[in-house]
Amino acid sequence: MTPQVVFVHGIRTSATMWRAQLAHLSALGVGATAVDLPGHGTRISETFTLDGAFETIDAAVTDAATRGPVLLVAHSMGGLVSIEYMGREQPPPVGAFIAAGCTSIPRGAGLALYRTLARGFDRLPRRGQPLTDIVLDRTLPPETRADFGAGGYAYDAQDVALRSLSVLDLVTSLKRISVPMWFVNGQWDQLRLNERLFTRLTPEAELIVVPRTSHLVTAMRPRVFNAIVDLALATMARERSTSG
Repeated sequence: MTPQVVFVHGIRTSATMWRAQLAHLSALGVGATAVDLPGHGTRISETFTLDGAFETIDAAVTDAATRGPVLLVAHSMGGLVSIEYMGREQPPPVGAFIAAGCTSIPRGAGLALYRTLARGFDRLPRRGQPLTDIVLDRTLPPETRADFGAGGYAYDAQDVALRSLSVLDLVTSLKRISVPMWFVNGQWDQLRLNERLFTRLTPEAELIVVPRTSHLVTAMRPRVFNAIVDLALATMARERSTSG
């Protein structure tokens, strides 16, 4: 059976942020799919809910598992939701997990500050998109710059999604994850806040910090991130060969 990779995007973005990874895996003959969460991308008219996000991830994983062993790869908000999904009492059919840019507990003062900043951007002309474009133009390489926002930006979903994250029980979920796992952070990622806690709760997980990158580690250095995906796939293959 052919390995399958399921990608889950972060807040405000969409499945298009994974185009570099999808192209890389297609060239290798590996099956891959990137989902749009409720309120994002092709589903921007929907309302974001955690239940809808879990259902979206589970449907993609369940479908992929019919074709081969599954690697789940998720970024930022998608990573936080995916940690909760992976930590279910009945583990999903996932053979390995990459959680990028999401080593932070979304609660308390930190979450409140993040929501306040997001609302402030919303009050700027065009909801702050010109400023966002300047930052992305200066930090993302040409190979990913157009893809990152190609599915549109989910402004209306942002606050409800951030508020929803506060109910996640990530500590319990992390303790339950038993498959090979990687935390991938950019050197300057603001969500490295609880990095030590996350690695302590999952002692078998590997932490990879990519130099000279921000929270947008998947897009800033796509070839490095592709190599990490390759590492996870190779680890899955080795685990299958030793257990079989």
